[in-house]
Amino acid sequence: MKHSIERQMTAAFMSLLAFMLVVILLGNAWLLEPYYIRDKKSKFISMYQALVQAADEGRLDGTDEETYGELARQAEKDNLFFLTINMAEQTMTANVQHEVELKQYLDAYLLNRRASGDKTLELTENYEISQTKGNDSAAEYLMMRGELGGGYFFLIQSPLESIQDSAALANRFLIVVGCIAAVICMLLVWLFSRKLTNPLRELADISEKMAELNFEMKYTSGGEDEIGVLGENFNRMSERLERTVSELKSANNRLMQDLEQRDKLEQMRNEFLGNVSHELKTPIALIQGYAEGLKEGIDTDAESREFYCDVIIDEVSKMNRMVRNLLTLNQLEFGGEEIQFERFDLTELVSGVLQSMELFAEQTRAKVHFLQKDPVYVWADEYKVEQVVRNYVGNAFHHVSGNMVIEVKIELRGDVARMTVFNTGSAIPEEDLGHIWEKFYKVDKAHTREYGGNGIGLSIVKAVMESLHQKYGVENYDNGVAFWFELGIK
Repeated sequence: MKHSIERQMTAAFMSLLAFMLVVILLGNAWLLEPYYIRDKKSKFISMYQALVQAADEGRLDGTDEETYGELARQAEKDNLFFLTINMAEQTMTANVQHEVELKQYLDAYLLNRRASGDKTLELTENYEISQTKGNDSAAEYLMMRGELGGGYFFLIQSPLESIQDSAALANRFLIVVGCIAAVICMLLVWLFSRKLTNPLRELADISEKMAELNFEMKYTSGGEDEIGVLGENFNRMSERLERTVSELKSANNRLMQDLEQRDKLEQMRNEFLGNVSHELKTPIALIQGYAEGLKEGIDTDAESREFYCDVIIDEVSKMNRMVRNLLTLNQLEFGGEEIQFERFDLTELVSGVLQSMELFAEQTRAKVHFLQKDPVYVWADEYKVEQVVRNYVGNAFHHVSGNMVIEVKIELRGDVARMTVFNTGSAIPEEDLGHIWEKFYKVDKAHTREYGGNGIGLSIVKAVMESLHQKYGVENYDNGVAFWFELGIK
């Protein structure tokens, strides 16, 4: 990302490092020499005080080796050259071999002569400290000249060239070290920023999924800092939002059902009573006929009585299934059964239905193909969707023929998941395609085959899908028929 926190942190740290390096270089170039001069001035004064003490005690005549040794060691330690002259006794003491040059500087001071490049740094009654160039005008020195008392005059000198070389060398060293430090810091900042921003990226991904109403992702990076607390809050918010969305979808669905069912309620009641009366008429007549035959003893042999009993039991079983389906359909169409929206794995549901119907596959010798392995999460009433899947798969087992193949698949199409159940066999006549979803409608067997048993199964599918406000349908192919339905994934 162009404006990612990782890039901003890296840029900020590198800018800060570059700024600090520039400040150090400039400070070294501009402030090191003045600091060095102030330090030298303090050392000049210490050396001056040692010379004054020796002069007061009469130990500067050059005969006291111990005094000379102490003064020489102090001067050497502080990188100083000193010269003392007693005008009355004509004695001179120095810690260098070029005392003639030092004497020239001292004579110039005594004669009050100043070179054009001299710069006075401090002036007192007894001495002055100045910055001056050498006789060859190439080197610069820091000098202290004045009177010690007892007829003694002195000069203390220290070259400034060393500090200038030190500043240049330090600058070159800082540049090299700064470049190495910049590379190391860049690597450390990158690692640190990644460690800091990875949890933020995870939270950004979670928030993006939550915006799409996908609440499966959870914050897993942990931590006890502010980001860890934020991640835990995200997890709690995700759980509450999922429950809230589920409740809102359920409430919205109930509202839509109420609006749709209000005007159709009376008409559906009348249709239901008429259809039940019509459908129960035939099995009741069969049961009555065979029961009367048994009572009147039309056939007295055991085999005939067993046949009559089997017919009655079979018709009662059909009536029982039909009544259960009618009750289910009635509840769906009249809104008597609440639709509970929840998020569930459609792949797992379909796998469970197919596993429970393996006996049908063995009986029909059908080959069932379902290749979907990855979970597909959808929003719907899981129990109602299972009814739809069972009706589709059951129809496929009842009407599969030809190559005896049943193919079940799930496809993602934008914001919906489409499930399709295809079986090889004969196609449904085009004139019947628009009616197979109607209650008690049966395709003419002379044309092709009967879908939905007693004509209720596909009506239940229609009622469920319309209660969920989702699409469903059927398509003919050259080698079979495919029934499908869609469910929202958001």
